[in-house]
Amino acid sequence: RWEVIHRLAEELNIPTWPLYRLWKQAAMDAGKSRDWVDRSSGVLALTTQPGPPIEHGALRSMVEDGYRRYAGVFLTGTVLDAAVEDTFAILWLSFDDALASPDIRRYAWNILSATVKAKADHRDQRPVLADAAFDTAALHALDSLDHQAAQLAESLETFAAISKLPLTQLDVMVLRRLCGFTTEKVSDLLGIPLALVRSSERHADRFLADTVEPPAHPGGTTS
Repeated sequence: RWEVIHRLAEELNIPTWPLYRLWKQAAMDAGKSRDWVDRSSGVLALTTQPGPPIEHGALRSMVEDGYRRYAGVFLTGTVLDAAVEDTFAILWLSFDDALASPDIRRYAWNILSATVKAKADHRDQRPVLADAAFDTAALHALDSLDHQAAQLAESLETFAAISKLPLTQLDVMVLRRLCGFTTEKVSDLLGIPLALVRSSERHADRFLADTVEPPAHPGGTTS
């Protein structure tokens, strides 16, 4: 029950609002009804608390749109919203560690990536790209890539192959191919050097070229 968590949070001087957010979401994920959640939290959930650190709010304003677009490739609806909100709640709770990390953007992205993948459907222990990935791919032009890659990006086979990539390559390809971000924007979101973004994309391209069957032309042959 929230009352117990709340007392511990106060004793340990832990921000209660992001903790309440995560407790409430966990209770709902565990099948508890909204009435049970309300009864278990009561007025304690409404206690006025200081807001997140200024740096937290600044980072959120810069990355939230990118986070939502990335999450939308794997999730839809309320689950998508929950993943993004949970990410910023976890970041708030661990913000001292985030500030002490080599790159706060990388620290925050690791939270988002893990949270999204934990909520996504899985096949063969790999995250499955949601149907929304089709809409995302259709809405964003694929820049400076050959015609074959543009065709492959529209196929389920390519989505399945992308899901098998190593973590950094997977995130780079989702952001580049399905969200349409530039390499510079991907570097900013992931908190990694531009050179690593480019090399990850090259390695992923080679994997996809070796893994995915080229599309058939209208005449019935393949390229």
